[in-house]
Amino acid sequence: MSYENILVEQRGAVTLVTLNRPQALNALNSTVLEELIDAFAKFEADASKGCAVLTGAGEKAFAAGADIKEMFEKPAAEFFAQDFFSRWTSHLVKTTRKPWIAAVNGFALGGGCELAMMADIIIASENAKFGQPEIKLGVGPGMGGSQRLTRAIGKSKAMEMCLTGRMMGAEEAERSGLVSRVVPLASLVDEAVKLAAEIAAMPPLAVIANKEAVNAAFEMTLEQGLIMERRIFQVLTATEDKVEGMGAFIEKRPGVWTGR
Repeated sequence: MSYENILVEQRGAVTLVTLNRPQALNALNSTVLEELIDAFAKFEADASKGCAVLTGAGEKAFAAGADIKEMFEKPAAEFFAQDFFSRWTSHLVKTTRKPWIAAVNGFALGGGCELAMMADIIIASENAKFGQPEIKLGVGPGMGGSQRLTRAIGKSKAMEMCLTGRMMGAEEAERSGLVSRVVPLASLVDEAVKLAAEIAAMPPLAVIANKEAVNAAFEMTLEQGLIMERRIFQVLTATEDKVEGMGAFIEKRPGVWTGR
């Protein structure tokens, strides 16, 4: 599949994906989202790649939202019949077992904010702004904004943002727990790729298992989560990478991972 709206670059064990519609502030339309699904499927299937980074072209926007022109004349019955957004809302989360990072530059609004929140880690540039302004269009979030934002920053802030469309700057986003760290715009992609490479250098099975364990915290009770955590630990002790990792620790040398 050739891409019209995204760029894909391989940097060692890291796949860098860039939303490339700067003239539209990288707004998300059906074509963009389908291209993302294809690119991430290829990343997932490539055993040589351990982590991905998603960012936006230009300095103004990661993704300024869904493409309103595409949705303006679509009737409600069609939205419902197509279960609009359902394929995109969960696909990158459920089918991508390897971790990926959103490197957010500039605006991440509406669908752009929701896309960033699908990532396992968000790194923001100093000029990043997050928001769910759908209420100003007479609708509400449709790709997880009311759910993931609330889980990330709590009910009160999420409610305020969804009811007013207020944007949250990078520093507030970091204080609120929405993003992992804030870095200068000029070094955003390099910092994200550096972190992705660090993750990709870890034992592959342990990376996937740790991602699943952390994500389970949102779905399970504490007791259920603790049981799952123990089971994951116990299963990983049967891997070759466990023997290598513990042996390397004792011998004070770097581990060499096989993913077995």
